[in-house]
Amino acid sequence: MNCIIISPQFPDNFRHFSDRLRRRGVNVLGIGDAPYDELHEELKAALTEYYKVSTLEDYDQVYRAVAFFAFKYGKPDWLESNNEYWLDQDAVLREEFNITSGVMPEQLASWQSKSAMKPVYRAAGIPCAREHLTTDFDDALGFIDEIGGYPVFAKPDTGVGSANTYKIESDEDLALFFEIKPDVPYLLEEFICGDICTYDAVINSQGAPLFESSYVCSDVADTVNGNQEMMYFVLPYVPETLRDYGRKAVKGFNIASRFVHFEFFRLKEARKGLGDVGDYIALESNMRPAGGYSVDMMNFAHSTDAYQIWADMIASDSLLLTESGPDHYCVFSGRKDFNPHSVSDQDILDRYGSNLVMHGRMPDILSGAMGNDMYMAIFDDYDDVMEFGRFVHEEYVPVFLR
Repeated sequence: MNCIIISPQFPDNFRHFSDRLRRRGVNVLGIGDAPYDELHEELKAALTEYYKVSTLEDYDQVYRAVAFFAFKYGKPDWLESNNEYWLDQDAVLREEFNITSGVMPEQLASWQSKSAMKPVYRAAGIPCAREHLTTDFDDALGFIDEIGGYPVFAKPDTGVGSANTYKIESDEDLALFFEIKPDVPYLLEEFICGDICTYDAVINSQGAPLFESSYVCSDVADTVNGNQEMMYFVLPYVPETLRDYGRKAVKGFNIASRFVHFEFFRLKEARKGLGDVGDYIALESNMRPAGGYSVDMMNFAHSTDAYQIWADMIASDSLLLTESGPDHYCVFSGRKDFNPHSVSDQDILDRYGSNLVMHGRMPDILSGAMGNDMYMAIFDDYDDVMEFGRFVHEEYVPVFLR
């Protein structure tokens, strides 16, 4: 089996996807823009061959790389990046080379548009906030009046992360939004007060989950656009309602042979037409693994190897990894350099050294949301998770800990 991995070196921990494929005897072919000598040794060992392009933004270069591999090794069976930024290009390459194991451009377009996601969720019986693709100030005012007033949340209809998102609380905010917003379609949503909870899963070709997990997170928009710091934690279980909604969403979006990451709000206050405190409503869908070190956190939380489970899905469409251990909470805390802290790095190591499973510096490209110094720890009790967060973050503690 020939599997082409686009940008196998980024983010650094995603090299494990290539390594686990190699362990199952898959011929792993990498295409990236990093010099070969800079690749991690584990990744070098996993790759049968690596084709360097000057930039992955140049479709012709990437096309020629795939064509070279197809000529040398035979028709590719899989092509994947597991990276939101390259999903469109992945789909086009599959179509060009008739690689039928993954999503094609037409289906991907409906997955990536936030306005297109909402009807799918509703058809699956999953509540979600009211939304409107806005065109101008008066049009936006009409929607805001319809939902009962401010605040509303504005975000690009397609895209990932929390850059270029805005909380709008007045006519003045709305006017400023239309002055500064990028020239792309924007979605307005009624503002929801809630924590973000996820449904993460590896799905086989029949749409059945081989692995499921869930984490709880403060609003990433606050950490990107404000002065808050990032904390989130993987649960030792998937809440029943969230599991049910996640599986319904998988069916509704007709997902097969993918790692998926669905985001939901857990309401912190009752919302007419949506639910009571503690109920879940759909936020958005992402047809790739959760970012940062989230997959590693799932591994620590569930004593498993989700990288291997994904590779087994590709190699055999089944769950080959049957060993399991105890379940824990796994928490990530990221501190920003520009926030002064009285608790030092050594203080954290002294107090929580036996709980820490990873700590160090985050890559600069991820630090805006995730922080500069990261600490990952496991605990068996929820109260210990909260205490860890308060100790690490001090006055910059995320809202959902306050």
